[in-house]
Amino acid sequence: MSDDPNHSTPAPAAGTAADDAPGGVVVLPDAEATRAFGHALAAVLRAGDLVILTGDLGAGKTTLTQGIGAGLGVRGQVASPTFIVAREHPSVVGGPALVHVDAYRLGSLDEVDALDLDSSLDESVTVVEWGSGLVEALAGDRLEIVLERPRGGVGAEQGSDDDAPEAGERRVTVRGVGARWAGLDVTVLTP
Repeated sequence: MSDDPNHSTPAPAAGTAADDAPGGVVVLPDAEATRAFGHALAAVLRAGDLVILTGDLGAGKTTLTQGIGAGLGVRGQVASPTFIVAREHPSVVGGPALVHVDAYRLGSLDEVDALDLDSSLDESVTVVEWGSGLVEALAGDRLEIVLERPRGGVGAEQGSDDDAPEAGERRVTVRGVGARWAGLDVTVLTP
């Protein structure tokens, strides 16, 4: 992941998920709750699912993916795959593998195609950080998750713990796209 504070998060692609799409919004108090939410979300994920994560640096994309990995029972430490771009974590419990992708440095659909993600999509849960606008074509049914972590709000002091990786509230908006996610209510997954 880049430390470039000027790198902005792309808006979800137009027409990918209507405001009335299944899903919901949850507010999580800290990183541990974000991991717990990811763990609970893993219980509804299955092989072939695509999850697209959007959010600024430090918003909690990797933290959420750590929870998904724990919930799926995968091997290996789930960390940001920034320089590797894609990392596969096999299941140790007989479930689907987790393919964790960081598309931050990818600039085109050709670069996404070169990863050959569609070859493992059917037997894995694929989570793509920074994937908005790049990977939607991989699956008609997908979850689009936007993580927001307000910082420096009114009353925040410079050097406060608000910027610590584990601190701070996260607002998570989940939208289900496609028939697979009809009726999804993420509020029941709140830890």
